[in-house]
This record gives sequence, C-alpha cells and structure tokens, in this order.
Amino acid sequence: MTSEFEMSMLGELSFFLGLQVSQLENGIFISQTKYAKDMLKRFQMAECNAVSTPMATGCKLSKVDDTPTIDQTMYRSMIGSFLYLTATRPDFMQAVCMVSRFQSAPERFHFITIQRILKYIKGTLDFGLWYPRNDNFTLLAYIDVDWAGCVDDRKSTNGATFFLGDSLVAWHNKKQDCISLSTAKE
Repeated sequence: MTSEFEMSMLGELSFFLGLQVSQLENGIFISQTKYAKDMLKRFQMAECNAVSTPMATGCKLSKVDDTPTIDQTMYRSMIGSFLYLTATRPDFMQAVCMVSRFQSAPERFHFITIQRILKYIKGTLDFGLWYPRNDNFTLLAYIDVDWAGCVDDRKSTNGATFFLGDSLVAWHNKKQDCISLSTAKE
C-alpha cells in the first residue's frame, strides 16, 4: 500500500482571487501589482507622478472643508478599490480609513487626498506581503493611537499590526466609538 498520490499537472499557484503569488525557495511573496496598475488606469492616474507617503504629514480631514462637493459614486468606487488592495497592502490602510469617513458628502479636498493615495500606489506598485521560510514563531504586536485625532468629533483612531516571526499576519485600524476624558486634576 502506498501513501503517495499524484498531483495534477496544473503547476505552481501564481494567481489566486486577484492575488499574485510568487513561490520562491526562501519564501512566498503575495502582491496585487496587476490590480493596482489596472486601478490606476481606471481612475486615469496611470501617468501621475509618484509620492513617497499616502497622506501629507499632519493632514487633518474634516467633514466641512468649504470646497465643492464631488461625485459620490466615483469616490465610493475608489474607496472600494483601495479596500480590496489593502488585502496585501496594509501600508496605506490608515489613509484609506481616513478618506472613507467622508463617503456621504465628499468634497474637493477629500478627492485631492484620494488622488495622493493613488500617487503613492503608483510609486509602490511592487509592494506586497513577504512570508519567508523560517522557524521563527515569535509573536509581536505594534499598536498606535492618534489620541483625539478627528477634528470633527475628537475621537481617536487606533491601529495595530501583528507579526509571527518576520511575517505580517494581521492588521487592524478602527476609529473609537467614544471619547476618553482625562481624570487628572491641576
């Protein structure tokens, strides 16, 4: 009796549900380069200049910016595209969460911020998730909070990333439901 079975001749996994999978000897790399390029073309940003960060330093978005409103349908479509891309690109998830708050009444300034995210994607097309082959199973977590970062309601946003060894395995970003008040007295 043999315990072996014959595999089909389909070959190595290279694409799965829009994800590009590169199986290398020292690990696996998962990306969405083709999807990102197609998204840039769809939103007419394929020829834009790249930027090094998804949002400008110190950028604070507000519900009312006194700029003209824009098409909600296009804005929401861009947000949806970003959310799908964050499956392999947690590097700009915070920016996506920030701009997604304004889907009900997006204004020109919000759209300019979305264009910056697209410019960032243009410069980082080959980013993705790297899972090296090793035996390091140390669990690490990094957490950050922007303490009352929302200018509209003073609520905080927190984010966390979780690594198993050198591999990112989970990430989280959430605007808090309530406001924390200090109990310190002067």
